[in-house]
Amino acid sequence: MKYYEFVPGDTIEIASGRTLKRIRAVAEIAALGVAAGQLGGYIEHEKNLFGNAWVCDSAWVSGNARVYGIAWVSGNARVYGNARVYGNAWVSGNARVYGNARVYGNARVCGDAWVYGNARVYGNAWVYGNAWVYGDARVYGDAWVCDSARVCGDAMIDENGLIFWASKVGSENGTLTVYNTKSNELKVTRGCFCGSVDDFLAASKAKHDDDTHLEYRLLIEVATSRITRTRERLRDKA
Repeated sequence: MKYYEFVPGDTIEIASGRTLKRIRAVAEIAALGVAAGQLGGYIEHEKNLFGNAWVCDSAWVSGNARVYGIAWVSGNARVYGNARVYGNAWVSGNARVYGNARVYGNARVCGDAWVYGNARVYGNAWVYGNAWVYGDARVYGDAWVCDSARVCGDAMIDENGLIFWASKVGSENGTLTVYNTKSNELKVTRGCFCGSVDDFLAASKAKHDDDTHLEYRLLIEVATSRITRTRERLRDKA
């Protein structure tokens, strides 16, 4: 069953030049609290929205993106490209989900968070604040990635917390993120940098003064200690 219709004459044009049309519920979607006749957000075409899923407020979905299941997109959120949002997932606030990203299960992406590239957020995971998850990263289970954390590459972040971040650090008062990869190695992101601990420290030493480099080195030591202890605790439980 199709739960919506397009509202005649109610359209917006987005920056890419695409025209999006507003939707209106033609039947109640009890699982999401949507009443028949309720106005929704905007989609580009019918293949953007399936099943009991809903787009509301000023949110929009365009391109080849799909929202289905009983998923919910609200606020000023944007879903586009080849992205998929499904299951019981919610995307809200000013969040962006695009590229080939997937958000599903009971996952939540909200605030000013971005999920893009080939990233996956699923299970009961939350990505929020100003956090970014991108590349081939995986955030799942009961994991939370928030504030200004940056998770990329082959990261594997789950409820066991194999991630560390510190904000307002370095010469630009940015966020340093250290996390575990699927090969059980540590990776660092800071600004545009995404690479190994050794490469990050080498780049820091070449670029920064002694005090800033020392700050980064000490933070890396704390992050390594915390993540290593978590690994050991998990191994002992196995």
